[in-house]
Amino acid sequence: MSPFFSFILPTLFLSFLTSTHPINGQNLINRTCKTITRGDPNIGYNFCTTSLQAAPASQCASLPGLGIISIRLVRYNVTDTRCHIKHLMKHRKFDPYSKPYLKDCFELFSNAISSVKLAMKYYNSKRYDDANIQISGVMDATTTCEDGFSEREGLVSPLTKRNRNTFELAAVVLSIMQEIQKGSNV
Repeated sequence: MSPFFSFILPTLFLSFLTSTHPINGQNLINRTCKTITRGDPNIGYNFCTTSLQAAPASQCASLPGLGIISIRLVRYNVTDTRCHIKHLMKHRKFDPYSKPYLKDCFELFSNAISSVKLAMKYYNSKRYDDANIQISGVMDATTTCEDGFSEREGLVSPLTKRNRNTFELAAVVLSIMQEIQKGSNV
């Protein structure tokens, strides 16, 4: 075989493989988000892709790796929201009727931190049903927190966006776990 063909044939073969099977983190994130947003109206495609893409190592993660990443995102979000609530209670002048609801939210998010840690432990042990229960508890915490503010007419929650983001991130976790349990490659 001539030197020309010994160089060109392997190069063409490699370019064919990479063009017909473009498997990388970005594609996995896009496919995963497309699949899970079809199955869950609580998840927006842009929110899903933006959240996962922002996480370190997401570009080279597998589907189970995206599950770990999404649980970490929930944990960071819950921890940050709890800190934000603490800050609001200390430094913000707000409607005095808000204080008991903020205290309730602080407690809910404090418990949610433990739930997310437990969910990670269960996830790593492939105990997806147990992890699901813990993440669902986090979703309940956000809803309970938000609903508390609506109990009093005219009271506006200062946590609506944070509660929505936490809820949506948790929904991403549940959907990824569901795909893993189905044996999906997304």
